[in-house]
Amino acid sequence: MRAWVVWVRMLWTEIGESTFKSVPRGWQGVNCARTVRKRQRAPCQIRARGFLLTESPSGPDPSDLWQRERQVLDGEQMRRALIRIAHEILEGNVREPDIVIVGIYSGGAPLAHRLADFIAEFEGARPPVGQLDIGLYRDDLRRRGRPVMRPTNIPVQIEGKPVVLVDDVLFTGRTVRAALDALNDFGRPSRVQLAVLIDRGHRELPIRADYVGRNIPTSRAEEVRVRLSEMDDCDEALLVRRAP
Repeated sequence: MRAWVVWVRMLWTEIGESTFKSVPRGWQGVNCARTVRKRQRAPCQIRARGFLLTESPSGPDPSDLWQRERQVLDGEQMRRALIRIAHEILEGNVREPDIVIVGIYSGGAPLAHRLADFIAEFEGARPPVGQLDIGLYRDDLRRRGRPVMRPTNIPVQIEGKPVVLVDDVLFTGRTVRAALDALNDFGRPSRVQLAVLIDRGHRELPIRADYVGRNIPTSRAEEVRVRLSEMDDCDEALLVRRAP
């Protein structure tokens, strides 16, 4: 009996009187008290083995309880992928050296400038770089509403010249289809090639990239987010998925 009293006093000291008062009527035992205490803790963020887990403090929410992020490219890997793509562009256009690099807003625009800088480092001459907005050429304008327009700037004539379109992620292919329509308003290139940092699959149109930095298998429930130092605070690519 005395040992039992000592055990209860130790338990009372460990948990605290306020915790026992918060236990609803009809609940008995230490486990219930500890459960109430656990529910009252603040939201937490845990990064473990490449995943970022954000717990909702309001309890389970089937629609959006956990969001998981996994880094698939870091800054150094991204730089190496772009260097390789720049070499491949040079090798694929030996007979037509006067290439024009055009980046698709938004992620493709800074990547186009990086590729041009690498080519200038290898060859001593920087190819002209343009930025292309495809807002008015999308096939989902009725659903998305009025798009945010950004200035399209192609500094040279593209008539009869090879053009390399650049984008950060190749998914269904509909963005590239819109870019091809927009590009035709500026002339008829001798040929158009496509360079992407990441190809995640799930094509809905017969479009294939000529230069790919990384092929990453994904599911429809996942999203690839590319962060660039020109727009964000670092260079990385994340694979994001939501738990069912």
